[in-house]
Amino acid sequence: MELIEWSDKYLVGYDEIDNQHKGLVIMINELFTFMTEGKSKENLEIIFDHLTVYTKEHFSNEEKMMLKYDYPDYEQHKLEHVKFIERLNSFKSDFENNKITISLELLNFLKDWLLNHIVITDKKYMPLLEKNRYE
Repeated sequence: MELIEWSDKYLVGYDEIDNQHKGLVIMINELFTFMTEGKSKENLEIIFDHLTVYTKEHFSNEEKMMLKYDYPDYEQHKLEHVKFIERLNSFKSDFENNKITISLELLNFLKDWLLNHIVITDKKYMPLLEKNRYE
């Protein structure tokens, strides 16, 4: 069972970014599967670590692309990334210090934030990508 079912409605039209979004969905689904199967804390920690690193890399790539094409809402978009990373790091720290567990609440936060960010915020730069597609 998956927490997130990938759909083409999440495509932004830039293969590298789309593939990274799919990768984030896969990792959130893996975290969900590990949680529901009662995997050990160490297994959950590994996938949580990977999700954190991958998310930071994805945001960096997305921001580089926005700078390359002089995206006008870059600062606001980057601020959303910064706030998400801060929240993710807080969750990760709490998890590592046994203050929280990987719960449906945490997974739903990850799912909702990611999908809303893609559909609302990331879709705003689609025209810019389309305009610069063959550069």
